Amino acid sequence: MTKTYSRDYWENALSDLKLEGRHFIDGEYRDALSGETFIRWQPMDGKPGAVLARGGVGDIDLAVASARAAFESGVWRRQEPLEKKRIMLKWAELIRADAQELAMLETLDVGKPVLASLNVDVRLCADGIQFYAEMIDKLYDEIAPTGPNARALVRKVPLGVIGAITPWNYPMIIDAWKLGPAIAAGNSVVLKPAEQSSLTAIRLAALALEAGLPAGVFNVVTGYGEEAGKPLALHMDVDMIAFTGSTEVGKLIMGYAAQSNVKRVALELGGKSPLVVFEDADLDAAASAVAWGCFYNSGETCHASTRLLVQRSVQERLIDKIEVVTKSDITLAHPFEPLAQIGALIEEAHMRKVLGMIADGEKGGARRAFGAEQVMSETGGYYISPGVFVDMTNDMRLARQEIFGPVLAAIPFDTEEEALLLANDTIYGLAGAVFTKDMDRAHRFSEALHAGTVWINTYDMSNFSTPFGGFKQSGFGRDRSVHAIDKYCDYKTIWQQFG
Repeated sequence: MTKTYSRDYWENALSDLKLEGRHFIDGEYRDALSGETFIRWQPMDGKPGAVLARGGVGDIDLAVASARAAFESGVWRRQEPLEKKRIMLKWAELIRADAQELAMLETLDVGKPVLASLNVDVRLCADGIQFYAEMIDKLYDEIAPTGPNARALVRKVPLGVIGAITPWNYPMIIDAWKLGPAIAAGNSVVLKPAEQSSLTAIRLAALALEAGLPAGVFNVVTGYGEEAGKPLALHMDVDMIAFTGSTEVGKLIMGYAAQSNVKRVALELGGKSPLVVFEDADLDAAASAVAWGCFYNSGETCHASTRLLVQRSVQERLIDKIEVVTKSDITLAHPFEPLAQIGALIEEAHMRKVLGMIADGEKGGARRAFGAEQVMSETGGYYISPGVFVDMTNDMRLARQEIFGPVLAAIPFDTEEEALLLANDTIYGLAGAVFTKDMDRAHRFSEALHAGTVWINTYDMSNFSTPFGGFKQSGFGRDRSVHAIDKYCDYKTIWQQFG
């Protein structure tokens, strides 16, 4: 799918692009019951973009009722596994066929380079749907051991109606992480995408219907978190909320589940992932991993390597190498430029937040090595250059709080014991990495690091066969892999007695 096009190509293609902003409920586009809408301002240039339905309680009620009716009718969950597999595989192929339109919608919404949207996000979305489609006819029930006069069938059954609330940094990818296993397991879904990134979710729902997914199995309600996400999480007829987003909102979701029907909750939350570099490491490899791990997607990645722990003896050399990689290999440009590797931040308010954390870090004593400044302001968009702060301590706000921007906090250490204490001294536990040529140390350190994913001498490598999720306040439950199916199911025992 890897393709490159000129900026003129993408700008000309915009004239043919339809920005559908209505809800998708029970197989149809629908305006908000209130008739209200809101405008999505484009991160790349600050101009008004799509007009979206502003969903509320009534719209959530309609979508949940549609999802419940589809589930109870059995129109999807009782279909033959091979037929369900065929439909989901067709859905994946339609996503691939629609790749260019989906990529443009994603870039207009979130400001990332359109070629990243095309060659990474769309591809991984389709791959995710295909991965779970392929699992459908490979899910077995069990027979439990009993005496000769009984038979105990242990069945894995779908939960019912799943409420999915997804973020704006990788909308298509994370939507696939939720939709793939939830729908493959036989559930119906109501998706509330982030208000900043609704366009691809609506398009994915239309493609699912075209592929043959029955109406009501996959519904989309757009709108703000407080107005649409909260009612979904509080809804008495939703059996589970699968949420990816901030730790702060994740805590609210848990509360809403407790206040309503004790619905299941799965949370993939924030991170401040440590990347630990020892003095014996390959510094060139480490520098590349640090720069790409922190700055890709403009730092708007939950497991971004924004906390560099580096042995003091090689700190200066490593920072110099990171600067070289950043300035030579990671191009910040307008998202339609073919050489752009990173683009705009999601919105002006978020850019101001990141700039505020940078200013706070400098006031607290952090020293700017390079970058971390607002740039390209003449475009009207929201751009911050990748940057590094050094000589930091682990108690500084810039080193402890998730910044969700292209800013690296470098903290020196002297011993392995100190490095481990620093690495684990965080409320988060999403990911981490260790760079060293000593494999005994690498495995010792990776085992002791409190994180859901740990890389050795690399960063951000994965595929759908590996589960993704965190420890501590990075949440619980796993996306990706065969294990993701489990959270959308429950076990039912059917006991039959003879004689």
